[in-house]
Amino acid sequence: MAITELEITNRTSFASGVPFGDVGAYELLEGTAHYAVDPSHARNQGITDLGLAPRDSAGKVVFSSDFSMLQPVNLDLGNRRILFDVVNRGRKTALTFNGVPIPTDATAPLQAGNGYLMRRGYTVVWGGWQADVPPTPGLIGLQGPEAVGPQGPLTGKIMCQFQCNEPTQVFLLADREHLANPAADPEEAGATLTVRDLPNSPAIPVDRNQWAFVRVEDEDVEPQHSHVYMPSGFEPGKIYQLVYTTNVSRIVGLGFVAMRDAVSFLKHAPAAAGNPLAGAIDYAYAIGRSQSGRFLRQYIHTGINEDEEDRTALDGIIPHVAGGMRGEFNMRFGQPSKDVCYIIPEMFPFTDTPQTDPVTGAQGSLLDTMERRGRVPKIMFTNTSAEYWRGDAALIHTDLESLTDAPESPSARRYHFAGCQHGSGDFPPVEVRATDGIRGQLPFNSVDYAPLLRAALDNLDRWVSMGEEPPASRHPSLNDGTAVESHTLLERFAQLPNVRVPAQTTRAIRLDYGPESHLGRTTKLPADEGAEFPALVADLDESFNERGGIRLPDLSVPVATYTGWNLRDESIGNPGLFIGITGGLAGWTLPLPATQAERESIGDPRASIEERYASREDYLEQVTRAAMDLVSEGYLLEEDVAEVVELAGRKYDYFAGDGGAC
Repeated sequence: MAITELEITNRTSFASGVPFGDVGAYELLEGTAHYAVDPSHARNQGITDLGLAPRDSAGKVVFSSDFSMLQPVNLDLGNRRILFDVVNRGRKTALTFNGVPIPTDATAPLQAGNGYLMRRGYTVVWGGWQADVPPTPGLIGLQGPEAVGPQGPLTGKIMCQFQCNEPTQVFLLADREHLANPAADPEEAGATLTVRDLPNSPAIPVDRNQWAFVRVEDEDVEPQHSHVYMPSGFEPGKIYQLVYTTNVSRIVGLGFVAMRDAVSFLKHAPAAAGNPLAGAIDYAYAIGRSQSGRFLRQYIHTGINEDEEDRTALDGIIPHVAGGMRGEFNMRFGQPSKDVCYIIPEMFPFTDTPQTDPVTGAQGSLLDTMERRGRVPKIMFTNTSAEYWRGDAALIHTDLESLTDAPESPSARRYHFAGCQHGSGDFPPVEVRATDGIRGQLPFNSVDYAPLLRAALDNLDRWVSMGEEPPASRHPSLNDGTAVESHTLLERFAQLPNVRVPAQTTRAIRLDYGPESHLGRTTKLPADEGAEFPALVADLDESFNERGGIRLPDLSVPVATYTGWNLRDESIGNPGLFIGITGGLAGWTLPLPATQAERESIGDPRASIEERYASREDYLEQVTRAAMDLVSEGYLLEEDVAEVVELAGRKYDYFAGDGGAC
């Protein structure tokens, strides 16, 4: 077994010991998982450069990762299921199922929220998988080896992308504040820096003499050259791409092994091996959001869901808000945080059934490897409008040859949370995002889609454990006309007061990183840019809300219009670019006119709240009916109806009065 020791260093009561329904109290376990992996084992052959890792005396590759777990104090009262939360850049996210926002302070105590996961009896597990997460209190990372060749550490090209929201002269050679891949030669003449306004616009070279790998103030104290420095400054909002040579290549694919073997250990290992869940687990599910959802898509494509003893790890997987993207999770010189589809190599194939790219002739399915082995977990791909407007989410259900809906694997469902942004919205609508201080052209999207995720998890569990088919996939459809090219909606959005539209929408691009990208090696940097993929989104109804996908009452009984896109405010630069093209995708909220007189005075094409509903009571009755329809269809839990209706009432009061005035 690849885990040699699960070292528990801390055990504390969760939520002050409060009981959760029939399950009772929970406790938090924290510690370190220690691994020893056989690099020659057939089940590990998909890990890039694992054969170049240092080995111990037994020929194993040794590494460790941070570990946390919330479990019922009385395991006999749990539901015998693990929910593995694939941490996002070291941060725990699973408690958003309970309606708890992802904390900005990773050291803050965990909050129980509405207790959904605990009342269901889940054991929630967090394990480090990302090798470049810095050793920071509260963050969960992986401590692993670097690849070493015959001549020592590997040396090769790497590409970083940067964007700032205020003037700066310096960027760390890493995505966000992760561990850097330093420049091997600070005088490298062949290193290149380019700048562009939009991901799809031409890259403009920046003269080599205008920037350096050494900051003036750090020339004597930064021997590793972990920054790029431009005295004239980097312009806010612009997109910069840097290609240079590094001599640091962490074996990032060990993240797949870390998750697989942590889950397998907890499912199968005996108490004598130090397993605190011995004999208490039947099924294991994984949820990953955004970056970690892309990690799960790559994990699925790599297909290493069986451990060294040929036992299945994950029984169900929810890659959430990943769109059609994967990432540098199993690549030489990989940067797991890099998150922009316009620079991520090897995006194709997108679908869970075989597809052909009519431009390149490439063929494949995301599930190819798993299907060859005859073991495919149940998978729910869940996305919001933001990933569609980014330009890539619809690719997961599109036949690129015929431009029709792609066939669906019997092991997969594809759900679109209509009118939602990347992360669940806050109400009242937020004007400045707390996590990064970004402001959009309009207040941010305020639709809370957590109830849809709770229903999805319940459905996944019944699908896996009881064979009960979940609700049908629901997303913008080419077959029924609810899917349209994104650029065709810009003229419609331009009719709305106070709304700016971009000159062009964004599309995923075919990128050629050389003939070895499928082996986890990019030999051509920057990539050759080819033809764009189609960018499909949901068409709009008369309230300018989306027609395709799962529509919460926010959309089907509206008091506002909600989108998955929001342009950058002029104060942060590049106001023609969508927020989130380099991370943190956002949408906006625009209230419907409160009255007919207001609608006529501002020339708003949308019917007013006054014209739509006879009274507040009439509105709430319609909301309740719409919510119960979702319950009957299986997309919403009946226990969440009261919460949905209560929030709708607050929105009505806010938007029908003067609280939502712009």
